[in-house]
Amino acid sequence: MQIAPTKELSPYIKHYLFLEGAGDGIKKLRLFSDGNTGMVLLFKGNLISNYHDHKVLNYPNSFLYGQISEFKDLYLEGKASIIIVVFQPFGINHLLGIPANELRDSIIDTEVFFGNQSALFYEKLSKQSLIETKLQILNSFFIELITKISVSNQTIIHSTLNFILKNKGSVTVNHLVKYTGYTERHIERIFNESIGLSPKKFGNIVKLHFFLHLLKYKSDQSNITDLCYEAGYADQSHLIKEFKKYTGITPSQYLNHTSRLAINFMEIKADTIRMSGLYNL
Repeated sequence: MQIAPTKELSPYIKHYLFLEGAGDGIKKLRLFSDGNTGMVLLFKGNLISNYHDHKVLNYPNSFLYGQISEFKDLYLEGKASIIIVVFQPFGINHLLGIPANELRDSIIDTEVFFGNQSALFYEKLSKQSLIETKLQILNSFFIELITKISVSNQTIIHSTLNFILKNKGSVTVNHLVKYTGYTERHIERIFNESIGLSPKKFGNIVKLHFFLHLLKYKSDQSNITDLCYEAGYADQSHLIKEFKKYTGITPSQYLNHTSRLAINFMEIKADTIRMSGLYNL
């Protein structure tokens, strides 16, 4: 289930995801970039980052993740109950006041940022069964954070992001220079600090997700080639190259060999691993 935060949090948090899963098997999951960062709260099951060579490394029950340069594979063991807080692209920077590029490709225990407050927050959520009550706890926790916010460059990053989104990611840095009036170097610095990605990479991710949106709602008459041109790709080979770069699979494999929990978070179907799908409430 995907639920929006309270209105005053919407500039910082895109939505909350509530995921539940049954079964005792091991599920191979893949996360790839959607241009946003997030917080994961795991209440049942184990999230494992490495399941090879007899080495098992468990993720913390509560962690933040930064921007993802490449896709990440993780494994879920046992029944699952997960809440994912999906921040806006600049959400972690604006809420915590730390440079987003310092968190790129990182997974960090929430205790590092919130101390003992993190354990109390997790415990409160773990004791609740009603989603409505969990929402109240989540909203209250983050509303308290926004009272401490003091971040510069909000205006430029917001307007520039809106320009990129309006153009479905099909923009160049020169377009951004003309639109903002700032130098390429300044725009690069603001993006790395606020979002954790370069403007070019962020635009490529926006373009990819525009294609995924078209793919999700395509008609029976549409085909991949039509959609790739509509999304702004030069040709189908360029699309497939970019798609594999960010997801590790082709568009066809994405459609036919995954169970999608969110548009950028999926269960990889494999004969060698027993799968018993997560479901999105």
